[in-house]
Amino acid sequence: MAEPVVQISELSKVFRRDSFEVRALDRIDLTVEPGDFLCLMGPSGSGKTTLLNIIAGIDRPTDGALQVLGEDVAEMSEDRLAAWRNVHIGFVFQTFNLIPVLTAYENVELPLLLTKLSGEERKQHVLAVLKLVGLEDRIHHYPRQLSGGQEQRVAIARAMVTDPTLLVADEPTGDLDAHSAEEVLEILSRLNTEFKKTIIMVTHDPRAAKHATVTRHLEKGQLLPPES
Repeated sequence: MAEPVVQISELSKVFRRDSFEVRALDRIDLTVEPGDFLCLMGPSGSGKTTLLNIIAGIDRPTDGALQVLGEDVAEMSEDRLAAWRNVHIGFVFQTFNLIPVLTAYENVELPLLLTKLSGEERKQHVLAVLKLVGLEDRIHHYPRQLSGGQEQRVAIARAMVTDPTLLVADEPTGDLDAHSAEEVLEILSRLNTEFKKTIIMVTHDPRAAKHATVTRHLEKGQLLPPES
């Protein structure tokens, strides 16, 4: 048996400001197995983005145990954590986060500039992932020349270009119309089924959740038991 991609035990996150204290996550237990497509659902303020950010090494828990890919992410130094994220985590955000003065090709190539790949090797990687998301004919287009759905597909290509172990997506269809959202979700499903990518997606959209293999619900910082 392969070890879990994510193993969380009794994890809590508390935000403090002056004398106020907000418990965003309350004693979470969660296991994500290799090849899972996990959907985290819940209303705004339920803690789902906080949990995603902690798993991805963007934020740190207040207490509890957190193992991602067999490593104690919460104990890493900031430098080590940044290097670890670059290798292992691919990010897809609701707002695309593309750089407007760069073409689709250049946006996707960005993470590879931190690697030791040659220019020709980078080119092969970039073209492969843009073809994967159906945008090989848009490589020289700037974000302003693309639809929202196409921008998000570029963002997915950028997240995948380093071949990360874990893909995390925070409301990836939140800014898209129904047709574009379905196209993006189909790509994520294909990455999971054909390429065996482990994916954790935060959403409040039940239609998006239908593409996942595992769905868990958060409510007021607590992870509800799995539905039978």
